[in-house]
Amino acid sequence: MSAAAGVPLLLLAVWHGGWAHFVLTVLIMLLAVIEWSKLFVRMNSKPPLAAMMAGVLALASSAHLGGAGAFGAAVTPVVLMMLLIGVFRHPCVTPGDVAAALAGTLYVGLLVYFYLIRTLDGGGLWILFLLACTWTGDTMAYLVGKKLGRIKLAPLLSPGKTLEGALGGLVGSVTAAVVVYAFNPVLPLSLTVLLGLIIGISGLLGDLFESSLKRTAGIKDAGGVIPGHGGVLDRFDSLLFAAPAAYYSILAFGG
Repeated sequence: MSAAAGVPLLLLAVWHGGWAHFVLTVLIMLLAVIEWSKLFVRMNSKPPLAAMMAGVLALASSAHLGGAGAFGAAVTPVVLMMLLIGVFRHPCVTPGDVAAALAGTLYVGLLVYFYLIRTLDGGGLWILFLLACTWTGDTMAYLVGKKLGRIKLAPLLSPGKTLEGALGGLVGSVTAAVVVYAFNPVLPLSLTVLLGLIIGISGLLGDLFESSLKRTAGIKDAGGVIPGHGGVLDRFDSLLFAAPAAYYSILAFGG
């Protein structure tokens, strides 16, 4: 039921683009830093949540106003803000708290590329390409891993993930890329396959990184904001790595 209600709204917002897509991205980012903060509270850290929310708002706003270049330029003042909070709120905010807040802000800030892809030429198609590869890869990884999985991929990070599932996920991402190519061959087939593979690998790494966070915190889901699916970090962990990888790959391939 959550997917049936959420997926059409997500697709509608990203296809419409503009403010709808930007507001959706910012909302996801704010929910994500809240979950990050709660994860680190379980690790005996207290990252300043208000500063993290201000940081992601600054990063998202800069990207909206000036694109990827402005986003990169905004990183420096966000870092300085976090460091100064550690100075002026010491000892309530420890250096460890500052490090956790800074890491979370920059990590969640990567979701800005989910919005920036939409600003490229043919951005609507590229967003659908990204989502198709990511979602198909995630689904195939789960199905193949559940049915055929034998060899553990990263037992210390995520005992449930298998090498067979990971390979199935990569095949799913590439297959989705080829299907999109069949309807709209924007890039040569070889580059389309390569882009699908890059998104698949990046998504897998994003999933593993978030698994390491949950493993360290001793929890199964990062949150419960999406009934039956967990938190936004659980649902968007793959995109956090895949979106920037896709953005710069598209630029490099001349998309």
